[in-house]
Amino acid sequence: MVALKFFRPRLLALSLAAGLLSACGTTVVNPVTGQAERSVMDEASEIAEGRKAHEQVLKEYTPLANPKLQAYVNEIGQKLAAASHRSHLQWHFTVLDSPEVNAFALPGGYVYITRGIMAYLESEADLAGVIGHEIGHVTARHGAQRATRQQTAGFGVLAASVLGAVLESQGLGGAGQMLGQASQNVAAGYIASYGREQELQADGLGAEYLARTRYDPKNMVEVIRVLKNQERFAAEQARLEGRAAPSGSNWLASHPSNDQRLAQISQTARNYASDGETYQDEGRARYLTAIEGIAFGESADQGLSRGQNFYHPALGFAITAPAGWKIQNSAEALLLVNPEQDAGLILRPAPPKLSGSQDQMLKQLLPQAEQMQVDRLSLNGLPASHVNAVVRNAQGQRQGLEFSLIGGPNKNNYLLLYRARDANAMARASRRMQEAEASFRAMSPADRTAARPWLLRKTTMPAGGFAQLAKTSPLGERAEAQLRLLNGALDREPKPGQTVKVVALGN
Repeated sequence: MVALKFFRPRLLALSLAAGLLSACGTTVVNPVTGQAERSVMDEASEIAEGRKAHEQVLKEYTPLANPKLQAYVNEIGQKLAAASHRSHLQWHFTVLDSPEVNAFALPGGYVYITRGIMAYLESEADLAGVIGHEIGHVTARHGAQRATRQQTAGFGVLAASVLGAVLESQGLGGAGQMLGQASQNVAAGYIASYGREQELQADGLGAEYLARTRYDPKNMVEVIRVLKNQERFAAEQARLEGRAAPSGSNWLASHPSNDQRLAQISQTARNYASDGETYQDEGRARYLTAIEGIAFGESADQGLSRGQNFYHPALGFAITAPAGWKIQNSAEALLLVNPEQDAGLILRPAPPKLSGSQDQMLKQLLPQAEQMQVDRLSLNGLPASHVNAVVRNAQGQRQGLEFSLIGGPNKNNYLLLYRARDANAMARASRRMQEAEASFRAMSPADRTAARPWLLRKTTMPAGGFAQLAKTSPLGERAEAQLRLLNGALDREPKPGQTVKVVALGN
């Protein structure tokens, strides 16, 4: 059976700190400042904990299947790391197959960058700026410092946070709370926010490592500006669609963007320029060649949202959300949420150990159900059972469950869970939930045509500019604005014949 694999960002980073809370404090010298500081991690512990967390990352995220791009990013990362304050570490650089606009680092020399953030960067020097910033977090021991603060704060707060996240990820928390927090959990980066001073220090270190490797430090300024524009665009897009602005899901959300930060890094860049330094070509042509052909937005392997339809070509199923409902594609499940955000459907894989007929699988799912009403369904030729059951929760209280067990394409089984904040919300949304359930289907040839992925391509700017490029773009009504954003051209017009990025349909 193929494991269900939706969009992959996860909320699991806390395990790194949790494993260190019982550690004894020691005194270490910070490689960047040269100052002694109390820490729960010496360098050997940093490396060990980073290696352990790296294994988690590779379970929760999928590395991008593009060996040439992985090698390109690793080459730049290794060059920057060799010029850093901790060049002796064994550094690892990985591009993740995620549309999330993010980059992060783990203690001990593990750095990750998503294809989502790479789509908005304009040059090799921009990429080096993002990587240099993340290297700075490692060289300055920011992860170790945060783990030390968490030990001081106490295990209870952290344990409660981890428990809450686990309950929510399993759908066992309050239904209304789960629906309200789902997008936050999806958006959460692996590493919690650093403090303002740590971010400013990482900016400065990124600029320093750029200068040491002959990239212009002003690219740190450009990176922040580009990503601030992306953040504004995402917020405006959310407003037009009647939903809350993204929160916590991108690089700047966990790396505070503010006037002080821009002013400080701008001054740092000017200081390097005043030293009479000359820098190499920013590598725009090399960069555009390196990223050509990578997926933009969701990927076919993780499922694609197109309007009210969700397609999963790898698993061969499709489902349609009711008009006005939102599709949220998360690591654990696919959510279809009503406009009021008080009810929705949660599609997730059935436990892999289930086997036999629908009746046998239901008995395996709910062996101690006090009541269970089962209605047989055929969803576009696929066998399904709609269940209303009463079970007892961990506190011994009786709890009602409503869900469908669906035998999907390719012998995969799915659970479609009905969830609502309360009985009134369930009553209001029930008909639409049934409508969505009835749309579950094996992908047709028409579905597969509609589910063609979006890929980044490079082309030459035509005489008609972005307005002309937008006419053949799959990006929809705001295609021109999106293309300008992708090319860092919100306030300028590239000349005809100049190479620019576009989004095109894949096969």
